[in-house]
Amino acid sequence: MNRIQEIEKTVKENLAVMLYFSAPTCNVCHALKPKLLEAIEGNFKEFKIISVDISLEQEIAAHYGVFAIPTVLIFLDGREFLRKSRHMSVDEVVREIQRPYEIMLS
Repeated sequence: MNRIQEIEKTVKENLAVMLYFSAPTCNVCHALKPKLLEAIEGNFKEFKIISVDISLEQEIAAHYGVFAIPTVLIFLDGREFLRKSRHMSVDEVVREIQRPYEIMLS
């Protein structure tokens, strides 16, 4: 099974999945990632988080149509729910996930 198949399997088998696309040369990615992971893990216990380094895994970025970093893809119940690129705030991401996530779990 290749990495894309592994990711798709994770998306299918879990209620909530976040893909975080970044690269070692991206300073914004490094500043955002720990804050975003902390917020997701703190607010949404069911989330699986997958990091993708696009400098090593360009085919994954291409598969998901990701051309800018950082990019966050949120999958809820197996479907892409939210896509944020470049300029995003942690609060904005959390706010947009909160309600549908709570509805799914209730």
